[in-house]
This record gives sequence, structure tokens and C-alpha cells, in this order.
Amino acid sequence: MALPRYTILIANRKTGAVRRFSVARAPLLLAILFVICMTGAAGLVTMGMSRSGREEIQDLRAANENLKLENDSYRAATGELASQISSLQSALSQLAEQAQLDPATREAMEKLPAVVKSQAMGGGVVPADLAAPKAAGGTVGSSGGTLGVLRDLLGVLEDRLESVRTKVEGQQALARATPAGWPVAGWLTSGFGMRKDPFTGQPEYHPGLDIAADKGTPVRATADGTVESAGYNGSYGNSVLIDHGFGISTRFAHLSGFAVVTGQRVSRGDVVGYVGATGRATSPHLHYEILFNGTPANPLRLLAGSR
Repeated sequence: MALPRYTILIANRKTGAVRRFSVARAPLLLAILFVICMTGAAGLVTMGMSRSGREEIQDLRAANENLKLENDSYRAATGELASQISSLQSALSQLAEQAQLDPATREAMEKLPAVVKSQAMGGGVVPADLAAPKAAGGTVGSSGGTLGVLRDLLGVLEDRLESVRTKVEGQQALARATPAGWPVAGWLTSGFGMRKDPFTGQPEYHPGLDIAADKGTPVRATADGTVESAGYNGSYGNSVLIDHGFGISTRFAHLSGFAVVTGQRVSRGDVVGYVGATGRATSPHLHYEILFNGTPANPLRLLAGSR
């Protein structure tokens, strides 16, 4: 049985020529199916490319948002670090100013007993393990990365700064508590240690200095502290005892009058009383003592320029 065939006519409008093509049905259907398949495949490819482009754009947008967030985070972290660095610089400047001591006070502090200086300074040093941040597994700090390193380094610097600040504050407190300078302008008439008793002529231990001056001459505190007592005290007569902390005390005796009361805070240079001859005294003068933990020490050791 012969297969059905189809005739295709192609006419030229200008010349009127007509061409005929005879095609079997099966090949024609195959050709039509091929054209349809190719068209569909092209559409699918186009749709696939379009969908891939949209996904890529979405990925780029997401990456851009992440970069913006990361940039904002870095900017905030950088601002925080800059603020911390500024605070450290300010604190270091303040410490540098606080660490400055006048020569007389520094010289007096150097002559203090070691136990007094150790008590004031806390007896400690900056731990060696604070010298630099530690690395673990190739990274520094829990944050990781450059900002993590900087944060850890700033943390170490802040720890060291706090340690230095504590020591400087201790030094300043000790400087204010260290008796320095003369309590009154006058003449040294009796030194510290063994001497001849002015009343009996017998040898006696003298626990301070006698400084002769006119009656009523102001007597000044030689360090900051709190007045422990201000009143009459036997052979000392009218006397003032000042507690400076760190086991340091000063006594001013034979006063003609008081300028302070018990419990009052005083600073170096404040008037505490006036020269007199009360108690066991032969003439107006100031008896001046320095005591470390209740034991008298030679005041001349702490006076500027003396050895």
C-alpha cells in the first residue's frame, strides 16, 4: 500500500513561476516535530538563562548587604577603638603629671624605711605575662582577625595602665604622707639621740629635734594627715600628734597654743600650733618628732639637703 504524500506549492509573485514539491507524510511530520522541539528547547534555554541571571543578581544583592553590614561593623569597632586609644592617651598624660614629685619630697621618700615604702606601693610588680597578648592556634583573642588582635592588645594595655595607675596613686599618697621640710623657722638647739638633760645634766635619750624660735611663731604640718590628738601631754606640754598613714606620725610639742583639733584633716604647710615653752621646757622652742610605727626616727634624715 502506497504511503500518502503531500504536495507543497511555492509561487513567485513577480514571475508567476510555480514550483511543486511532493513530500511523504512521515518525513513532513518529523520535520514539523523537529522544528517544534528546537523552538521549545530554545525557549527552555532562554528561561533557564533568565532564571540563572535572577539568582545571580539576588546573590550579588545579598553579598552587597553583607558587605554593608560588615563595613558598618568595622566602622563602629574602629570608632570604639579610637575612643579607647584616646582615653589611654589621656590617662597616660595624667599619670605623667601625677608622677612628678618636688625634689625635697622625693629625697625624703628615698630615706623612708623599706617597710613603709613597700606598704605604700603594695609590694608588687606588673606581671610578666601582661607584656604581650598570647596567641592560640594562630589567632589572637576570641574575636579573631585584626580587630580581635587590637581589642586584645588594648585590653592588655588597659590592664597595665591600671597597674601603673595604682602604683602612681600609691606613690602620690606616700609623697603626701612623707614628712618633708622644717616645721618652723628657727635654730637647731638639740639633736636626735643621746644628750645631756638640760634640767639634771644627766645623759638621756632625746627622741626628736629641738628648734628654738620666738614664742608664737607658727608651726606647720610637714605632711598631710589627720590630727590624732591636740592637747596637754605631760612633759611634752601642749602637743599635736598627726597620723599620716603608712605607719608614719609626727609630734609637735611645747606649743603655746593650738590651731587644730583632734580628728581634723591637715595638709603639708597648714599651721597646727604656735611655738611655746609649755611642759618640760627651759625656753620657747619646738620639739619635733617623726615616728615610724610608733618608733622615733631621726627627723634630720628626711630633711632636704641633710644626710
